[in-house]
Amino acid sequence: MSWLNALYETYEANLDCVGELETVRGNEFTLMPISHTTQTAQLEVTITESGDFHSVQVLNKISTLIPVSDSSASRSGSKIAPHPLHDKLNYVAGDLVNYGGGKKAQDQFDAYIKQLKEWAEADSENIPLQAIYQYLKKKELVKDLVARQILMLDGKGNVSEKWSEKQKKETGISPEVYSKVADKVSSVFVRFNVRNVEKGENFNPWNEVSFQKAFVDYYNQFLGEDDLCFVTGERLPFTERHAKKIRNPADNAKLISSNNDFGFTFKGRFKNSSDAAIISYEASQKAHNALKWLILRQAKPIKGRVLLFWGSKQIDVVSPTDDSFSIIFGKNETADEVKKSDTYQAYAGMIRKSFMGFKQDLAFENEINILILDAATPGRMNVQYYRNMNKEIYLENLQKWHETCVWLHSYHSGEDGKYVRYFGSPSIHDIAIAAYGSRANERLIGDTYEQLLPCILDNRRIPKPLIRSLVQRASNPQSMDNKWEWHKTISVACAVINREESQYNMTLNKETTNRSYLFGRLLALANEMEKWALRDMGEKSDKRETNAERYMVSFSNKPKRTWGTIYHNLQPYRARLGKKSERLNHLIIEVMDQFELDDFNDKPLDPVYLLGYSSQIIDNQKQIQEIMKKKENE
Repeated sequence: MSWLNALYETYEANLDCVGELETVRGNEFTLMPISHTTQTAQLEVTITESGDFHSVQVLNKISTLIPVSDSSASRSGSKIAPHPLHDKLNYVAGDLVNYGGGKKAQDQFDAYIKQLKEWAEADSENIPLQAIYQYLKKKELVKDLVARQILMLDGKGNVSEKWSEKQKKETGISPEVYSKVADKVSSVFVRFNVRNVEKGENFNPWNEVSFQKAFVDYYNQFLGEDDLCFVTGERLPFTERHAKKIRNPADNAKLISSNNDFGFTFKGRFKNSSDAAIISYEASQKAHNALKWLILRQAKPIKGRVLLFWGSKQIDVVSPTDDSFSIIFGKNETADEVKKSDTYQAYAGMIRKSFMGFKQDLAFENEINILILDAATPGRMNVQYYRNMNKEIYLENLQKWHETCVWLHSYHSGEDGKYVRYFGSPSIHDIAIAAYGSRANERLIGDTYEQLLPCILDNRRIPKPLIRSLVQRASNPQSMDNKWEWHKTISVACAVINREESQYNMTLNKETTNRSYLFGRLLALANEMEKWALRDMGEKSDKRETNAERYMVSFSNKPKRTWGTIYHNLQPYRARLGKKSERLNHLIIEVMDQFELDDFNDKPLDPVYLLGYSSQIIDNQKQIQEIMKKKENE
C-alpha cells in the first residue's frame, strides 16, 4: 500500500471528524473537507443578514478554515487567483482603489467579486453567503475600516500601508492591525461572519459543516476531465495542482508537484506529467488533508522533519519513539505499580500486560503506518521513510524492543517531583542525546531516529557507530554538565548495549570471565569504595569526582595500566575506612581471581565493560538497602 493510499483510506475511515474542531496541546484544528485549507486571519468582519456592516475585530493571527479553488490554493504572489470567500484585503475590498490601491487591486477585486457572484447566484438559498456578497459588492469595506480607525490614511487620503513609530507619536494612535502584518496592511487577511441581529447570534462559515459542504457541492461542477486515478483505481476528475501547507500554515513545500512544464521538470523521462502518474482531485485533497490532520494531531516534528505513526482504522497507536515510562508507567500504571516494577521480573510482567492491552484495543484488521517527511528545499518535500505493517507484527516487535533494550533508569520524575527508579527502555530521543550530547544538531538527532526505527520495527542490529558514540560519552563524565546527565547517559548506553549483548542482563553476572565485564566491575568497586570513604569523611560524594570517574577514558583504553593508578590512589581511602573496606576489598580480590591469565592486559575494552560497571553499582546499592532494612527491623 502506498502512503497516498493509506492517507486516503484514513480520511475515508474518519469522515465523521470532517469539520469537527479538536484541541491538542492548546491548538485547535480539524480534518478539513476537500476544497478547503487553513489561512492565518488578522481581521474578522461581521456582516448583518441584510448585507450591512456590523462590526470588525482584530485577531491575533488565528488559523481559519477557508474554501479554496484548485488555482487559488496554489497561487503565487504575482498571480491573480482569488479565494472563493475569505481573502486578503486587496482582493475583497472593492474601494481600495479609491484609497491608493492601484490597477492591480482593481483587477484582484474584479476577479474576486465575479467569482463570488457566480457562487451566490448558484446557491441563492445560502443566507450567510448572500449577506457577504451583498455587502462586498457595495465596495465600502475600506471606508468602514477607516471610519473605525482600523486602517489609517496618509496626507493624500490613501491607506497607510505601514504605521511607523513616528506616526504613533504624532497622532497618539496605534492601530493594532498594523502590528499583525509583516508586509503592507493591504495584504491583511480578512475572514467574514454573519450576524442575526434579532437573535443576537453569529454564523461562522469556517466552523459550520453545512456551509463547507455547500461549497464542496458547488465547486465539484468545475473540476477537470475524468481519468484513471492511480490512488483509488477509479475514473475521476484529475488535477495537476496539489496541496502545500502540509507541516504548518507557513509551509510552502509540496510532496507532489507537476504543474510547470518548462526547464528541467521531467528531465526527458516523460512528455507530460500525466505520463508519470495521475491523481484525482478528490484523492489528492483527501490524502493531503488527512496528512495535515495527523501531523497536527500526533506527529513528532524534529527541525523540519516530521515523524508520524498512525493506524488506518484506529488513529492513535503506541509510538516506537517513546520510552517505557511514557508508554506504560506514565499512562496505564499508578505510582505504586511503578515502584513495584523495581525488579526486572515485575517490569517484564508489566510490558506483557500493557502490550496485550494495546493488541486488544486495536481493531484486528488494523494496519500501522510509519511515515517520515523532510523538505530538501523550501518548495519541495520528500518521503524519507514509509512502512505499512500488520499491527500484530508491529506490536510484537515493539514489545520485544521494550523487553530487550532495557536497564534501570532514574531520570524521570513522578507526580511528587522526585526521581523514580524503574526498569525500561529509553526513548529514541534520549538515545540520540546520550550519544551526541544535549547540544547536538537537530539534523543529527533526526538521522538517529531514521537509524533506530528499522532496529525497533524489524529487530535489526543497532549500528556500531551509534554504540561507539554512546560508550565514548558514557566513559567521559568530564564532558557532562552535571552528574545527573552522566548517570542518565550510562543507563541509556547500558540499555542499548544490553539489547545487543543478549548473554548479559541487569542482574550482576558473577560467573562470567569476560575481561571487559570484569574490568568494569573493578572500576565500579573502586568508585564505590572512594565514595563510601568520602561520605564517611562528611563530604558530599556527588559533588566530588572520584579517581574511577577521573580516569574512566584512560581505563577504557588502557585498563591494566590505569587500574594500577586507580588502585594505588585508593590506599588513603582504604586506610580511612579501616575494617569497613573489607567487604569491598574482598570483592575486588574475587573479581581479580576470575581473570584468565592472559586477559589482564591493556587491550581496549569493548562496550560490555559498561554493563559490568553499572551492574556492580546496582548490586552494591541493593546490598546497602538490604543492610539498612535489617538495621531498621532490629
